[in-house]
Amino acid sequence: MKTVDNHQDWEPDLPLTIPDLDVEAETPESGAQFLARAVWNIITTVVPAVLLALFINLFVAQAMVIQGPSMQPTLHYNQRVLVEKLTYHFFHGPRRGDVVVIEVEEERDPLIKRVVALPGETIEVHNGQVMIDGEPLEEPWPTRPGGPGYGPTRVPELHVFVLGDNRGSSRDSRSFGAVPVSHIIGQAWLVYWPLSDIKLVR
Repeated sequence: MKTVDNHQDWEPDLPLTIPDLDVEAETPESGAQFLARAVWNIITTVVPAVLLALFINLFVAQAMVIQGPSMQPTLHYNQRVLVEKLTYHFFHGPRRGDVVVIEVEEERDPLIKRVVALPGETIEVHNGQVMIDGEPLEEPWPTRPGGPGYGPTRVPELHVFVLGDNRGSSRDSRSFGAVPVSHIIGQAWLVYWPLSDIKLVR
């Protein structure tokens, strides 16, 4: 009978070698490195956001809070209004009926008024009636009569004559004269707060 020998000659295992890898051991971040990284994050995220906000506020639009009664019934106390600045710089100048925000030398804060007369026109306010070049001005916006009369006076070039819609409670061009177009900050475009009052400003 034949027998089968299943025994194989034993060979020793060869040693296992692992190639060296260029892996640097991670070291804990130092306080100085953490501070430097935080400062860099601020520079690359916060600073651009602030610059963008400043750019928008200076050249595109800004918010204004109504502080007085001079534009009632169109605008009321504590309403927030968006004032856009691009139109008068790139498209056209102020037009009659525009509600504008202006800077006046005698006033600490900007004022909001309505343009009623344009450069070269003769303005007169008599017994509550606005006259332009001797003709009564039709005002489709709501007004409240009152306050002093004015003129007749010609509006200089590059100026506009402004009045508040609430004529009896408004300090406007009847007091400080026509306003240089360069002193117009922008046009009141939208009431955005409170939410119940949201509307476009006529």
